[in-house]
Amino acid sequence: MISRRSVLQGILALSATGATFGSYALAQPFGLRVRRYAVSPSGWPSGLKLKLAVIADLHVIDPWMSLPRVAEIVARTNALEPDAVLLLGDYLPNAGMQRWAKRFGGGVIPPEHWSTELGRLRAPLGVHAVLGNHDWWEDEAAQQRGGGPVQAGLAMERSGISVYENDTVRLSKQGVPFWLAGLGDQAALLTDASYPRRHVAQEAKTNWDAERYVGIDDFAGTMLQITDDAPVILMAHEPDIFARMGDMGDRVSLTVCGHTHGGQIRLLNYAPIVPSRYGGRYAYGHIVEEGRHLVVSAGLGCSGLPIRFGAPPEIVIIEVGAEVS
Repeated sequence: MISRRSVLQGILALSATGATFGSYALAQPFGLRVRRYAVSPSGWPSGLKLKLAVIADLHVIDPWMSLPRVAEIVARTNALEPDAVLLLGDYLPNAGMQRWAKRFGGGVIPPEHWSTELGRLRAPLGVHAVLGNHDWWEDEAAQQRGGGPVQAGLAMERSGISVYENDTVRLSKQGVPFWLAGLGDQAALLTDASYPRRHVAQEAKTNWDAERYVGIDDFAGTMLQITDDAPVILMAHEPDIFARMGDMGDRVSLTVCGHTHGGQIRLLNYAPIVPSRYGGRYAYGHIVEEGRHLVVSAGLGCSGLPIRFGAPPEIVIIEVGAEVS
């Protein structure tokens, strides 16, 4: 089977022989676009129009996601004037990117530095975050004790960002209420006791096998915190939860996720490798199933190798309750 790593290595090899193709794939990680969606869920209050900015999968590391680049993303997001900013996890780089950074004279940036930049995000209804699998996997102390706190989350909280782990908050705009829920990560803990060795081995795997991970997500427990019929927006790192909500999923008007990078490599709108047990079903974009809405961001950083192709880095703006043309 083809792994994400082998696909990325193939792209890198092509970059040596195809100047145009290669330069595009190597330069695209430094791009930045704004991707917009208009979502009008069934039963959404007619008087509630929300503008949400979504930032996902920063994977902060020099030189590809440097502090100046994080600052640029923050400034661009603030200029879009969202009602709320949603941060969807994976602020830390994986082991593969760390090795590549060393080759280019870069390296990991401490969480207190990039969290300070993220602390400059501004929105009337606040800045809200969940953690991703790499925020857990790269925290060896959390892996060894089998639970939090996670250093990335603590750093963001010190910067004034609300971090959710199976938690909810009731917000309102112009007197109309809604709930924001944040799910714990669905692949937080690696199952092998020898964590560092297992972590390196994981990078070569071709599938997103649930047996390899233990999640700390509690969707049912999170939803039980909802005490009225106001609509619910769910933040989750991995989109796989969208297929596993059961009847309680009918209460969620919109689910927003990252994690997939849109495949990171997309050829003719097809991603060969997507880190999901559902393959490409939730790889990217606005997905509607049984009347329920999911938006999956392609994110901003890189995983494995510092290459993107056909999945440019993006800030996502979701207009909820807007008229869909």
